[in-house]
Amino acid sequence: MITSKYNNLAALIMRALMLLFLTGSNAMATPEAPFTVIEKEKDFELRRYEPQIVAQTIVEGDFTDVGNKGFRRLFDYINGKNRKKAPIPMTSPVLEEIASEKISMTAPVNQKKENGKWVISFVMPPHYKLETLPEPLDARVSLKVVPGRLVAALKYSGTWSRNRYDENQALLEKMVRGHGLTPIGEPVFARYNPPWTLWFLRHNEVLIPVERVAP
Repeated sequence: MITSKYNNLAALIMRALMLLFLTGSNAMATPEAPFTVIEKEKDFELRRYEPQIVAQTIVEGDFTDVGNKGFRRLFDYINGKNRKKAPIPMTSPVLEEIASEKISMTAPVNQKKENGKWVISFVMPPHYKLETLPEPLDARVSLKVVPGRLVAALKYSGTWSRNRYDENQALLEKMVRGHGLTPIGEPVFARYNPPWTLWFLRHNEVLIPVERVAP
């Protein structure tokens, strides 16, 4: 009986380790929006982002719920819910079909508050231009060009809870002041992993658009 219990426990541990390995190895497989690091101090970075195109949607509701609602809406867009009919080769796995155009996903998924509502956005792959992106079929999804900007970033892991986000936002705002920077936009919650990623493997960030204080 004891041997059986040990065998069952060993099997459970092995399954957990396999799940950890598989999730961890794929969690960051999505290409990231490119940027240049100007300054770095532990988990704090000052970055320069070039102009980007984002697909965005506005969602009302709780901090956690809006992220999931917006993710599904935008994922539908990049997965073919658009007007352009053209096959695009995909990887992991490779899919080839004549259907609505599918667009590669780029990390992170961004979330910020605007006029009392939440704006959820996906950064489009850099080879696309606004005129080459297919028109969304969902009227709640729109395309927007975001100008190049200076951004302060704080990395953290763990859950997507509001408390965890607020804690790191406050810490980043303190770091921004300490580095002689001035916020010029709303804080952004950046999620680099899909919703099914184990919470302790998630790569999260708080981003704040900034400018340098004149001497």
